[in-house]
Amino acid sequence: MLRIAWRSLFTRPVRAAVLAGGFGFGIAVMAELLGVGQVILEQAHAPALQGGGDLVVSGAFGAVESARFVMSSVLGTPDLARRITAVSPSKRARIFLITRDGPVPVSARGGIPSLERGIGDPEISTVASWADAPDDARWSRPQAGDVLRAMDRFHPVADAPEWTSSWAEWLYFNGRTGDGRLRVYLTFLVGPRSSTPGKRVAGVRMQLERDGRPATYSARGEIDEAALLASAPDLEIAGNKVRLDGLAYRITLALPGLAGEIVLDASPGRSLPPATIRGAGGWLSGYVVPVLAGTMRAALQIGRDRLAFDNAAGYHDHNWGFWEGVRWQWGQVAQDEVSVVYGRVFPPAAIADPARIPGFLAVLGRDGPIGFSTNVTIDESREAGHIDVRAQGSALELSLTFDASETVRTATALAAPSVGQAMSFLQLGGVYHVSGRVAGRAIEFSARGAAETFRPR
Repeated sequence: MLRIAWRSLFTRPVRAAVLAGGFGFGIAVMAELLGVGQVILEQAHAPALQGGGDLVVSGAFGAVESARFVMSSVLGTPDLARRITAVSPSKRARIFLITRDGPVPVSARGGIPSLERGIGDPEISTVASWADAPDDARWSRPQAGDVLRAMDRFHPVADAPEWTSSWAEWLYFNGRTGDGRLRVYLTFLVGPRSSTPGKRVAGVRMQLERDGRPATYSARGEIDEAALLASAPDLEIAGNKVRLDGLAYRITLALPGLAGEIVLDASPGRSLPPATIRGAGGWLSGYVVPVLAGTMRAALQIGRDRLAFDNAAGYHDHNWGFWEGVRWQWGQVAQDEVSVVYGRVFPPAAIADPARIPGFLAVLGRDGPIGFSTNVTIDESREAGHIDVRAQGSALELSLTFDASETVRTATALAAPSVGQAMSFLQLGGVYHVSGRVAGRAIEFSARGAAETFRPR
């Protein structure tokens, strides 16, 4: 082949020279175009083109979810706030100008005038008539309670006919006294649409564990779907109510055999913003933790007994999605200024490969998030009631070991794909031992916490 190539070059030297020059020119043009394209791409992402500022923050797939939470509880944390002089949200959209000659598409960007001026947006810096509207205060001066309410909203049933019957969304609360003798698990659950037009099936379930003895109280009913989507987390099911008043969740219970009041006071910034996993056919599963660490107090009447407590450790999360064939691992622990939550969802095999759905672990401090990882292993193989959790990430290396001392077991119709056995849902209480480093800070403590998992019956 080499001999043939040399003979071809020497037999037709002009043609060989032209071809060589053409190939060289083509490669040079391609390299130049790639360089120009890179410059154009960098300029397209330049903060100046976004309306000023030095840095643009965007979501992994576009818009930032829970932007007010990011502004107030992430960028507003003391470590970052000292280095940030101004923050401004903006949103882009396509609008249409209707003319006699037809619609004209226009790219539009909206923002908060006072905040845009703060980051030096040249477009409006000299336009004195562009002033903040009354509703803009929700962004320029966000209230912690309003941010909490936005995170804790309910969702319409997603358009996925194959899974519609398994749709459910619920508010979950738990609390425990300092000595661990009393534990409260409370769920306000709204399921799929009922046979009554405009209504959804709903229920309330309370599990109360005193000195290791569990008792369950429940009620069922229906709830108006339009009112739910408009006002939740404020809702009422069969006379049982949840009301969010600022940073306090006020819960009124009227269950057969149990009545009373529970109040969960949230700590500003101690929240995990919403996240949604999406799969084939419109399937989805969502999760948010509005109250990762709070204080719970209650006054309950149980038959003839009156039960009261205050200053208990409290927690609240919120789940939504399709739940047929779904199982999960979850846990939460908090001590002083540090709160940790971890979890992993296992969807049906027809939706996604469960082995490819990562777990997560988040660490929050007094002023907001301080560490997050999706490189997480949750190992339950050693012995019953023992869980080992390991997480690694950018500036995070943490290990948790959990030993359960209380177990509430509920039989389910779910079958484990690996063993083909029916599963039980376990709610566990016990002690976590947490150690490692997060954001350059050593963490070492033991505290009572909670966990959930599924095990073969």
